[in-house]
Amino acid sequence: MTGMKADLETARGRTLDDVLGPRTVVLFCGINPGLYSAATGHHFARPGNRFWPALHLSGFTPRLLHPSEQRLLPSYGLGITNLVPRPTARAAELSQDELRLAPARLARLAATGTGVEVVAVVGVSAYRVAFDRPKARIGPAEETVGAARLWVLPNPSGLNAHYTLPALTAEFRRLRDTVVLPPAPPAS
Repeated sequence: MTGMKADLETARGRTLDDVLGPRTVVLFCGINPGLYSAATGHHFARPGNRFWPALHLSGFTPRLLHPSEQRLLPSYGLGITNLVPRPTARAAELSQDELRLAPARLARLAATGTGVEVVAVVGVSAYRVAFDRPKARIGPAEETVGAARLWVLPNPSGLNAHYTLPALTAEFRRLRDTVVLPPAPPAS
């Protein structure tokens, strides 16, 4: 194996750090890091993933951020984590047992004193397994994680043909309209 494929395979053993700040209002929660994200060290890093454009177009960030700028998210009251920290080529490689450990992990993160108000799980199918809610839908969830509300968003992967970028942005905007974020920092 040579080149990018070898780099991606070596990423299987890496995990990504959670991105949290002292006042994380919305904690976005991906399913798990893809190998590309693990290789780069940045959440939602694969070209074609629509997380960053949807985040900006829905009003969460004042400009389109590159995945390498994820460290700026806490200044906007945002954070990122994953249901499962183990990187895989496809989310289908995760076991149901791994996904079912996620609620306890998220409860610990939401209770870290960062003020998390909403945990937004990005991927309804993984949410259904993790939270044992087979009929869960996109939008606000019935349950909470500690004191934080739960919200289910569509998977922003370019492979999710059910949601175009405008439709994905509209769902992110529904969530954005329910929270008060700190003032954006001055442009640099």
